[in-house]
Amino acid sequence: MTKTDFRREPLYIAILAGLLILGFFLPSWLRFLLQTAMAGGLVALGVALQMRAGLVNFGQGLYYALGGYAVGMLAAQAGITDIFLLLIAAVVVSTVAGVILGLLLSRYREIFYAMLSLAVSMILYGLLVKAAWLGSTDGFNIPSLSYLGWTPSRAVRPDVYYATTAILTVLACLATARYLTSGAGMLCEAVAENEIRLEYLGASPRKVAFIVIVVAAALSGLGGGLLAMSTGHVDPLMTNWTTSGGFVFVALLAGRGSTIAPVIGFFLLELVRNYALDLAPNAWQMILGAVMLTVILLLPEGLWSLVERRRKA
Repeated sequence: MTKTDFRREPLYIAILAGLLILGFFLPSWLRFLLQTAMAGGLVALGVALQMRAGLVNFGQGLYYALGGYAVGMLAAQAGITDIFLLLIAAVVVSTVAGVILGLLLSRYREIFYAMLSLAVSMILYGLLVKAAWLGSTDGFNIPSLSYLGWTPSRAVRPDVYYATTAILTVLACLATARYLTSGAGMLCEAVAENEIRLEYLGASPRKVAFIVIVVAAALSGLGGGLLAMSTGHVDPLMTNWTTSGGFVFVALLAGRGSTIAPVIGFFLLELVRNYALDLAPNAWQMILGAVMLTVILLLPEGLWSLVERRRKA
């Protein structure tokens, strides 16, 4: 199993921060793609964390949607437009859901965990599709958001939203790295490798699994809130199985060797998807599938294994 190099993690996150600063000089369409990739990358990071504990979550989109809908409903229906309050609400709602579901799901492993998480996510999808007051399958739009009473003009809004997303993504990666160096974080791999031995040492595998589920839920809720802010729209597809499956693929393709790997991997995947759509509108799925299959075959540990190999060389 890939082990995170904790000593180098602050350096990797600093490099990510530098690359995100360069994003201000990208074309507007590419910067927006990077911005949405950061939001999705946080969800994929949550999936990767669970994989370290041997848990594959095919329903992570549930927390993603809860974060997005928390922002959308408070802004569109409650009139709360302060972005800081909305993102806090997104994290709180998704974390509470993670606590509730974690109490149930933390006792399961392997295919049982994967299928149960998928089932719960699809229940939420069904409820959102049936909720006409939330726009049903179309979802609903979100009004312009404010920052402590200041509402950015249309001209500067993309820059402000991008800066907010970049800063919070870097902070989330730092917080995740800190979690991975904590006792609960370091025990995740022990849960995946040998639960019985972990119990003999006096630790609770279920408690470790519960904590990683809650941490992943908080990251996903933040990602969903940031996406809602960036696109100004939420819809039930955020919790559909195809969306959740995409996060699992990103976690596999990017690798689990660093907290920044899923963020970078999500951006690269979205870049390939966009170019594939442009080059072959009727066959872009085949191109994307071929790229993903090639990466999995050549780099079973994910794209980040290239960095690890170069470091060890």
